[in-house]
Amino acid sequence: MSSQDQLVYVVDDDQGMLDSTVWLLESVGLKALPFTNGQDFLAACEPVRAACVLLDVRMPGMGGLNIQEAMRQRGLTLPVIFVSGHADVPIVVRAFRAGAVDFIEKPYNEQLLLDSVQQALNRLSSAAPPVAYPGLDEVQTRLDSLTPRERDVLLPLVRGYTNREVAEQLDISVKTVDLYRSRVMKRMQAETLPALVGMAIAAGLVDPLNLREA
Repeated sequence: MSSQDQLVYVVDDDQGMLDSTVWLLESVGLKALPFTNGQDFLAACEPVRAACVLLDVRMPGMGGLNIQEAMRQRGLTLPVIFVSGHADVPIVVRAFRAGAVDFIEKPYNEQLLLDSVQQALNRLSSAAPPVAYPGLDEVQTRLDSLTPRERDVLLPLVRGYTNREVAEQLDISVKTVDLYRSRVMKRMQAETLPALVGMAIAAGLVDPLNLREA
């Protein structure tokens, strides 16, 4: 599939972010269609196109998760990549449970976004069924490398608890939790909390149905 045949729908109510994202995608030869709201996107989305969707989580009216659900109801199975400046754990979990392929925090690294988009588009042209999480064996190896105390800190973090709440649960100081959290992120090679949550869910370490509510 050539880049001319690949389409990226970009849905973001922030016009400046929308314009810069479209420019970035077009700079590498991808076709991008911008929308400032979910209703217009849903009206224009063509299920037969080889495409993926860059979807902002928080927008006035119809938010990203509602748009994702509307896509599911209409049989639109395009890969969805969420972007958000407010990525709390319950939102990340809901997105992955509903089939999102990635969750990227704003302000995003341009190459990270482009790599995620290309991986999503490659899934469409691959005859092999999509895996639950890329490099799952490696993720499990990283989990196995955690010390018992690091795992004690990891579990409540990916369930949505704050550092202070984790400290109270484990009867340790917040500063100690900060230290262990940093070690966990390094050992797991997770640059962001959403990335860590995605790994934990993919590895079956936590039950998405039994997480803390937002």
